[in-house]
Amino acid sequence: MTSETTSVETGATAAADVSPPAAPGGDPAAGSADSAAPSGSPAAPSAGRAADAGPATGAAERTDIVIVGGGILGLATALRLLEARPDLRLLILEKEATLASHQTGHNSGVVHAGLYYQPGSLKARLCREGKEALERFCETHSIPVERTGKLVVALDESELERFAALRERATANGVDGLEEVGPERIREIEPHAAGIRALWSPGTGIVDFRRVAAAYADEVRARGGVIETSREVTSITRLGDEMRVGTTLGDVVARRVIACAGLWADRVAAMTGEDTADAPRIVPFRGDYYTLTADARPLVRGLIYPVPDPRFPFLGIHLTKRIDGNVLAGPNAVLAFKREGYRRTDVSVRDLAGALAYPGFLRLATKYWRTGLAEQWRDWSKRAFVAEVQRYVPGLRSEQLVFGPSGVRAQALGRDGAMVDDFLLGGSDRVLHVRNAPSPAATSSLAVGRVLAEEALGRFGL
Repeated sequence: MTSETTSVETGATAAADVSPPAAPGGDPAAGSADSAAPSGSPAAPSAGRAADAGPATGAAERTDIVIVGGGILGLATALRLLEARPDLRLLILEKEATLASHQTGHNSGVVHAGLYYQPGSLKARLCREGKEALERFCETHSIPVERTGKLVVALDESELERFAALRERATANGVDGLEEVGPERIREIEPHAAGIRALWSPGTGIVDFRRVAAAYADEVRARGGVIETSREVTSITRLGDEMRVGTTLGDVVARRVIACAGLWADRVAAMTGEDTADAPRIVPFRGDYYTLTADARPLVRGLIYPVPDPRFPFLGIHLTKRIDGNVLAGPNAVLAFKREGYRRTDVSVRDLAGALAYPGFLRLATKYWRTGLAEQWRDWSKRAFVAEVQRYVPGLRSEQLVFGPSGVRAQALGRDGAMVDDFLLGGSDRVLHVRNAPSPAATSSLAVGRVLAEEALGRFGL
């Protein structure tokens, strides 16, 4: 990381896996699971430029570190900090009544093996480390992880060039057990799937990331960390060599701050006064899923994915077995009209106006308006959605798909219209920010937490 925001070389990601964005003007997006939306519950939606605060007035809580956001990354970072420094006074502030309420809790539950990401990127490096650490943690804490395997399917010859590029990437990333298979082997793995060629990743798995986040929280508390829910951050200001964090339940004076604010990452950065005009902004994309009926679940044994379009950090509509036995189909990806807008009817004038007025979104929508309209049509037309899913599992019938959950992905977008694809971490000697954490952030959470903890201990001089 640098003293300012560090943009790392981008690769290909979910959460959170939402598909390409829709054009403005009528567009109603998660991860990570990583599929519906990468990690970190939001902090306060209000923002104001940080300034040096005056002397403390009245009693204020004091702590060494405040972590803003009680999603899986905030919790993992706290755990890694307390593992390294057991004497650290640490406080996590989460505005919702429950932890992991947003991207973590709307995640499709895939434990990614690292197929998609640009070799050498943070995603590529931390996904593999994080997956191993996550699986060890789950084994220790008796959290079920099922290695269902993932089949990435090329449907016809027009996809073979992208398929070859994906295979090279996955090989460079050292994905364990990777196998290129033809039609006969595809049918052995997924008897009802279509395709002329596929990549088989037997190490890809599924887990309940809410349960993982809850176990992280238990570990944080057991190590002396404090977690407060229903406590919204409203301001972050300088107080001499410390930081005053204003909240709805009173101020906290902390030596330093780490922001893992997910959908509110850019607005929390603005609170600290460390934002710039060129810094990326969060544009929320909603992804809707359908759920397969009980009689249709046997049509999908594990995970069936398309060959992704390298222009976008979304993986396209896919079929995902869940740890509870359900099977999801989706998601599509459309502009969310609200940062926490999980329904088509959820609207925030501020959030929507901010997205539509942002030059980066306008450039993106202008360039990819056809893709956006197609996503929009699939979002509103079940027939169009089912037709897309049937390309991969032809035996599925419309009545076997029931409208299901949704997720919102916090997508960082540059002013030039480029979608930030890699993890984006940065900050100063006072505050660290997670500015972009899409899929595989949940898979990589313990690895990302390690990086942030090491950076904090080194930079903050604690």
